[in-house]
Amino acid sequence: MSENQLVSVQELADLIADSAVTVFDCRFDLRHPEQGRNTWLAAHIPGAVYTHLDDNLAGRISAQSGRHPLPFPRSFAAFLARSGWTPDKRVVAYDAHGGAFATRFWWLMKYFGLGATSLLDGGIGAWRAAGMQMESGPVRTTRQPIPAVTPHPEMTLNVQGVLISLENEEIQLLDARAERRFNGLEEPIDTVAGHIPGALNHPFERNLLNGTHFRSSAELKSLFRHALGKKDPSRIVHMCGSGVTACHNLFAMELCGIEGTRVYVGSWSEWIRDPARPVVRGSSS
Repeated sequence: MSENQLVSVQELADLIADSAVTVFDCRFDLRHPEQGRNTWLAAHIPGAVYTHLDDNLAGRISAQSGRHPLPFPRSFAAFLARSGWTPDKRVVAYDAHGGAFATRFWWLMKYFGLGATSLLDGGIGAWRAAGMQMESGPVRTTRQPIPAVTPHPEMTLNVQGVLISLENEEIQLLDARAERRFNGLEEPIDTVAGHIPGALNHPFERNLLNGTHFRSSAELKSLFRHALGKKDPSRIVHMCGSGVTACHNLFAMELCGIEGTRVYVGSWSEWIRDPARPVVRGSSS
């Protein structure tokens, strides 16, 4: 497990006291896109910059893309500059959803070659439960120079790569959506229910204890072994509805020492753009 991927409430409080951290609040609601910002305005960890999933952690949707395509490199870099980000400080992200959205920020920082980011284990709930100070209203930041970013496309797989893999079985898709969505029994967000042929299901909530804190490294490793069977972890490509909670499974894998897995960013919402692409309903074999 990376020692820096998770920080405790006290560790974050110490970093804030030393002015040694930039904090990003990634709270979001897929059905009510402005609710996260409003919740942040009402109360947040001191100095935390709000990070909107649609505006800051995703790019422009097209007729062929999923719901959360990658942001343009320049746009993401400009957001960091407006946020006061500098490479000499620690970066910590949090949300109120067990890291469901904060891990997307964590993964994008890796994807753009911007160094290590940590998650606040337990998120805003753990901070509140510890009785830590909160603040409200907008956060003043000092704009910094726009950093140079270097995308790492080898960390991803596009839809063409997924299609090819259905023929040669070079990858194994691991879908982070809830079991009922994966099996096509319900679909509250996308227009088609089901999953990609051959995909396996590991809902991201399984990585958490009581929906808040990450499980231990040993527990996570056992869970992924159960989900994957004898599949080679190096072949894993993570997906979900739109490439967001897929990052949660990748994060959890790295916590237990399984590195080098990739993300299908377009995920289910991109896959179903073309009705010719096969869809499976029911449990995977």
